[in-house]
Amino acid sequence: MTFPRATIDGEALRHNLGVVRKIAPASRVLAVIKANAYGHGLIATARALASADAFGVARLAEGLALRAAGITNRIVLLEGVFSAEELQQAAQAGLELVIHTFEQLSMLEAAGPAARFEVWMKVDTGMNRLGFRIDDFAAAWSRVQRCRSVTRLRVMTHLVAAEDRESKTPQQLARFNELTAALQVERSIANSAGLVTWPDARVDWVRPGLMLYGISPVPDIDAEQLDLRAAMTLTTQLIAVRRVPSGEGVGYNSLWRAKEDSIVGIAAIGYGDGYPRNSRSGAPVLVNAVETTVVGRVSMDMTAVDVTHLPEVRVGDEVILWGKGIGADRVAPFAGTIPYELICGISQRVAVEWKNGEQSPFTR
Repeated sequence: MTFPRATIDGEALRHNLGVVRKIAPASRVLAVIKANAYGHGLIATARALASADAFGVARLAEGLALRAAGITNRIVLLEGVFSAEELQQAAQAGLELVIHTFEQLSMLEAAGPAARFEVWMKVDTGMNRLGFRIDDFAAAWSRVQRCRSVTRLRVMTHLVAAEDRESKTPQQLARFNELTAALQVERSIANSAGLVTWPDARVDWVRPGLMLYGISPVPDIDAEQLDLRAAMTLTTQLIAVRRVPSGEGVGYNSLWRAKEDSIVGIAAIGYGDGYPRNSRSGAPVLVNAVETTVVGRVSMDMTAVDVTHLPEVRVGDEVILWGKGIGADRVAPFAGTIPYELICGISQRVAVEWKNGEQSPFTR
């Protein structure tokens, strides 16, 4: 068996999609599989989630890769396109476009007669990232309605801090609802956190990302409470077991020192594999299904874990860094990051093994 490896559970992906549908039964699901499906493998994840109503990707290359692999589902380019050439490629591939700038709108107006698109207009209700500003929306809406290239229109926005119940989400929802109340079009608001936290954001379309992969999008609600199942389990093995006398340090710069006579296992994984270098001592891991902690500085290829109190530990024993039994959301704070970055950051030298789903190489 090759180590480290990421095992991807296709059945968990499908189960999590089912959870989304239970939470928002009246909504259609735009499953977000951008960034190599959050590190899970773009093509294989699309096949596992084939029952989604559409897929969302960030960039044209992702949409074209899906089409080249024979994926026939509706595909939405969440950032849209940025040149006339990209526009034509998107048209030929039958991709749907998000437009969020007047430059994109002008490209649609100038498109040839063969270019036909379903278009999602993005309005900025407070994110200040992408989207037509509210005071520009009426002019943009009027123009896009007259555009011959547009066969159908939808409207969307993005929530700034949906995971925070004290956030400005109610103001965003009010702005969006006021702007779109008279429009006879389908709308989309909720990402994963919006789905869980704000029922009023569960409109015609929802856009789950993180929760499809089995991770809670809300800090004070864990995955088990939401009935989510981890889709990725990152696993390796111990390649050494060492006795460390009290007072001696472990790893570069001896950032961790044994307070008592200790036993340390050396796990075959490091920042060269995508396990973050800045993970500090105390980060949880499982060794033989028993929880323990990382100790010392993570190296390129190795990470030390405290196995002092684990019985009969030996070389070859299994180490789970995150996934089944220990959520990435628990690990992320010890690296000063978020679970998105962990699961997206697995490097190409990590072997990927699919179960309960399509076998697929780990494509970028």
